[in-house]
Amino acid sequence: MRRFEGRAALITAAGSGVGRGVALRLAAEGADVTVWDRDADALDAAAQEAAAAGVALRTRALDMTVGAAIDDGVAALVAATGRIDVLVNNIGGSLHTPFRFLEQSDEDWDRVLDVNVTACVRTTRAVLPHMVAAGYGRIINMGSKAGRYGSLFAGANYVASKGAMQALTMQLAQEFGPQGITCNTVCPGAILTPRVQGLLAERQTPEERERVLKSIPVRRHGVVEDVAAAIAYLTSEEAGFVTGASLDVNGGQSMAI
Repeated sequence: MRRFEGRAALITAAGSGVGRGVALRLAAEGADVTVWDRDADALDAAAQEAAAAGVALRTRALDMTVGAAIDDGVAALVAATGRIDVLVNNIGGSLHTPFRFLEQSDEDWDRVLDVNVTACVRTTRAVLPHMVAAGYGRIINMGSKAGRYGSLFAGANYVASKGAMQALTMQLAQEFGPQGITCNTVCPGAILTPRVQGLLAERQTPEERERVLKSIPVRRHGVVEDVAAAIAYLTSEEAGFVTGASLDVNGGQSMAI
């Protein structure tokens, strides 16, 4: 499929893991994809993987906790492509802060909220005027199973930040829907990237991990491609009547009416 021919997309914190998978999926379907990450080596590796697959990624190394860097990055992207149609706010993480609430410091909360919420707010604020001018846009906020149902291995600061992103999604969907812009949240369960595998090994015993696996109706953990497929749908033309939604991608481990 070439659903994204003529579309320009920005995927944040996408040098590796889920973000890289999303970038490769959209590029394979014809999008002009820009990838941001603070890790220049990861960006180089992502670009090499894309080239091996016969597609190209634009890359930019920047620190998204710096507002001016975000503004400069969006300006450079629009100067290069002339447009921005898709934004995937992939940046986020628990940053290996303590799991237990009473062990989390003010700094732990500030760091996690800065990365999971503030960086996404700044990026969205920089991108939206270009979408409004074009009368078209697709925004995907990366939520989490944790933000909807709590977490067994990521702490309250991470859970709260992902819940905040779901609330932001609904407000943006209401405000910008009349201007041709949709906004949705994708809420993955534990996706087996190297970072998540390390966190699980650190915070759960093998027996606990086996019990978790047996609690998933499809009897497997998620992989990057599962999330990339969901995001490809929500950023496509076919999803033009879907906005303000939170899409669970967790194998049925948690369900809600």
